[in-house]
Amino acid sequence: MDPHITILTLGVDDLERAVAFYRDGLGWPSKGIIGADIENGAVAFFKLQSGLRLALWPRTSIAHDTGLPPTSRAPTGMTIGHNVASQEEVDAAMARAKAAGATITKPAQATFYGGYAGYFQDPEGHLWEVAFNPGLADLG
Repeated sequence: MDPHITILTLGVDDLERAVAFYRDGLGWPSKGIIGADIENGAVAFFKLQSGLRLALWPRTSIAHDTGLPPTSRAPTGMTIGHNVASQEEVDAAMARAKAAGATITKPAQATFYGGYAGYFQDPEGHLWEVAFNPGLADLG
């Protein structure tokens, strides 16, 4: 199997609020909510780098599609990393996320690996790390 990811889907409780955070608050390109006329079909996509897409899909729709029962949020179940080229870019990204409505869970600071990073939660509780990691290219 070729190791790559094409779509990262985040389950959300309020699709319109989530779209507003990423599109309007963070400035990420999106056509907005599509498929709203289809039961469990409302979703929003955001173009990221190298063909990767971020999808926002209601948790109830994910539960319906997978056949699993709805579950509560689990923010420490995974983090999403956004690596940038400098400490200043970390600070700028964290400030933009906060202005867009994110909750800063850990302000940016020096890390044990010689970098600089902080964490925020989007309005739906998803945990993002914004990091400057000068050794990331050497990790594989």
